[in-house]
Amino acid sequence: MPWTGVQWPVKMILRICGFLMALVLLAGVCLAADKPVTDDYIYDQVRIKLASDQVVKGGGLVVDVKQGVVTLSGAVEQSNQKDKAAKVAKKVKGVKQVINNIEIKKHG
Repeated sequence: MPWTGVQWPVKMILRICGFLMALVLLAGVCLAADKPVTDDYIYDQVRIKLASDQVVKGGGLVVDVKQGVVTLSGAVEQSNQKDKAAKVAKKVKGVKQVINNIEIKKHG
């Protein structure tokens, strides 16, 4: 007697494929999370977050990173921008300390 096998419904096959893809992506994220964070990664992330922050508008700020210590310099117009820049930088993964050397521009 010939074996015919099991006919799987298309929805079931799609669900299984989706589950397997999610499992592979999750495994990739877990493996990537164990890698040490480099100064280059921190630099890139701090620059991106400062430039995209609506308060800081930090495209003109200077960022330096050495062994996880971020030094911010440059000038902003208001003190709340200086404070927010430090907070934004501290939230980046791998940042150990933030040295805020940002100056506030004097008007007049």
